[in-house]
Amino acid sequence: MADKTNKHIKRERLLDQGVKMLMEQGYHGTGLKEMLETVGVPKGSFYNYFNSKEEFAAQAITHYIEPFLVRLEGHLQNPQLNALAALRLYYSELIIEVSQSDYKSGCLLGNLMGEIGGSSEACHQSLKTAIERYRSLQESALLRGQQEGVVRMDLSALSMSDLLVNNWQGALLRMKIDQSVAALKEFRSTLLDDYFKC
Repeated sequence: MADKTNKHIKRERLLDQGVKMLMEQGYHGTGLKEMLETVGVPKGSFYNYFNSKEEFAAQAITHYIEPFLVRLEGHLQNPQLNALAALRLYYSELIIEVSQSDYKSGCLLGNLMGEIGGSSEACHQSLKTAIERYRSLQESALLRGQQEGVVRMDLSALSMSDLLVNNWQGALLRMKIDQSVAALKEFRSTLLDDYFKC
């Protein structure tokens, strides 16, 4: 039992470090040797946790998106917030966080979609699933916002959730070039403070 727990802890540490390195260096720039040394796992042991670097990256994508889903769900469960206010608070927190990272990180999903989304089937499927889960949670928030009377009814929650996901990814790319959160703030004010409002 202790062995399984220890293996799980090391696997989580590998995924944590892997996400960090994939964010900073990309898939092709992330070396397994450096990651394993940082975590303190012997090089030959990597394959006790993952079958390949590709499978590792696919798992890292799932590992990466989970806290974002949990955080958004937490805001949506706050009885003091309507759904639109919960979405706005969620994105406002993200804007603060990316501004504190010197505008370098962006989003692992967007970074990997551009780098390997079309060349790795395992990563493609993992990215697709992560985006779908993320979009689906926001769709349910917008549906609730429509029921609460705070989100416009003439557009579907599905199309608005696609707008959120797509525009956020684009704004993150613009942020990297401009070294500014202006595009992220414009995303928030245009969609959540204006376009989506009832």
